Amino acid sequence: MKIAHRYGVVLLVALASLFLSPVPQAQEVRNSTPTPAASAETHKDKEADKEKEATTPIPPEKTVATHHELALGGKTLKYTATAGTLLIRDEEDKPYGSIFYVAYTLDGADAQTRPVSFLYNGGPGSASLWLHMGSFSPVRISTDSPNPTAGPPFKLIANEYSLLDKSDLVFIDAPLTGYSRAVGKGTAKDFTGVDQDLRAFDRFIQRYLNVNQRWNSPKFLIGESYGTTRSAALADMLGNDGVQLNGVVLISSILNYGIRAGGYDTNFIANLPSYAAAAWYFNKIPNKPADLAAWVEQARVFAAGPYAQALFAGHNLPAAQLDTVAKEVSRLTGLSVEYVKEANLRISPTRFRKEVLRDDRKTLGRYDMRFEGVDVDAAGEAPSYDASDTGIIGAFVAALHDYLQRELKYESTDAYRPSAGDIGQWDWKHRPTSGGPGMGGFGQPQSEPWVAADLASAIRKNPHLKVFSANGYFDLATPFFATEFDLAHMNLEPALRGNVQFGYYPSGHMIYLNVDALRQLKGDLAKFIGKAGN
Repeated sequence: MKIAHRYGVVLLVALASLFLSPVPQAQEVRNSTPTPAASAETHKDKEADKEKEATTPIPPEKTVATHHELALGGKTLKYTATAGTLLIRDEEDKPYGSIFYVAYTLDGADAQTRPVSFLYNGGPGSASLWLHMGSFSPVRISTDSPNPTAGPPFKLIANEYSLLDKSDLVFIDAPLTGYSRAVGKGTAKDFTGVDQDLRAFDRFIQRYLNVNQRWNSPKFLIGESYGTTRSAALADMLGNDGVQLNGVVLISSILNYGIRAGGYDTNFIANLPSYAAAAWYFNKIPNKPADLAAWVEQARVFAAGPYAQALFAGHNLPAAQLDTVAKEVSRLTGLSVEYVKEANLRISPTRFRKEVLRDDRKTLGRYDMRFEGVDVDAAGEAPSYDASDTGIIGAFVAALHDYLQRELKYESTDAYRPSAGDIGQWDWKHRPTSGGPGMGGFGQPQSEPWVAADLASAIRKNPHLKVFSANGYFDLATPFFATEFDLAHMNLEPALRGNVQFGYYPSGHMIYLNVDALRQLKGDLAKFIGKAGN
């Protein structure tokens, strides 16, 4: 692992983290006079009221426990795998959600000193099968990454890089995903939003601590992608509810969703070092240096300095400066000077993924730029699909289904949902968990979540809280340079800045798809949990 200092980048524009999945905001339409459309809305309101009155049967909480062994670090670990559901309750103390989880607990361990980690993916609207089947559980799926994984039968193998030797692990499926469902009078709207999702996870974790008598255990959150958005705010929400955490692990972070506001160039600045990493990987740069990290550092310095200044000048940029900056962008990214100029120095992620290997008639993946795709032709502006998604999805979905049924003996008449296809319009408004200026005024909801502020609040109130940020060099969904900026702009006092550490890996969004990167990440997190849990 390489630990890097946080970059106090002085940009002349506002920076935030990238959308993982751009979701258009709902627009409210108001009619000043009654119209047929208004009558239709009245009908819809009545239907909504009927739906609200309806209830879904409340199932009992269910657990299925099985017992297993894992050879890890020269030892044989005996552990219990518990697949089950817990009910969460609303403000009226009525069940409104049944949340599915799989927990791995070391047999015979002292719960007073044994850490417990809560893991989840993002989306929003994704089940935890990616982390569950790919990262730190006692088993993992073997893939052919960064090539498309061959068809079934897929290989589920003992995970020599499991974190079970350092912590109990609880993988949580977000509401409406996996086997998690709305129950009672609960509806999708109770879960499909930033703050609604936070409340559900807050209540589930407290319920788990109660049922399993783990209140005094060292506690960690491990979230990936939108799961980092959740973790950053959840750390403060849990703290406000008396659940003191020891650490938060952010894997491939998205901590500010405001970056795509029109007229700003911060997105391009944040992406440039990631483009440079991909150009290095595919040998698209002259005199390729041996060290990826040193090469990326060159791109950081240029992006934060001359490149940011050139973009700030807009169309007033002098021609001579345009030429100089375009040549350096070309050198770092492998794109032609002419193409960079035609794009006005501003290369979008989709354009980069289509352009950098155009001469080879290939495209790059978004989640992991090491993956190569092939479109129907080499023309066009954007790849027709994400090779880093299609190359693994079948293996993960099949492995999860087979594993739950065969190994964990969990049976359900419900369908397991890898994602919440019916999640509807996500409510992106976020009220900071501890107030503060935020982006929407003191204590007011933000139109887009900026949760680095929530995480900063959690650290100030709990100065023992440690944060580890894990980043893949080839991740174009949540670029590492944006994460560095966000975590460097939490306005922490000098004494608290050391609470945040960084790790960088030669992989993409799902760092663990590169087995060498998974080994490095396991070593880094083992040290992190060991130190923060004491």
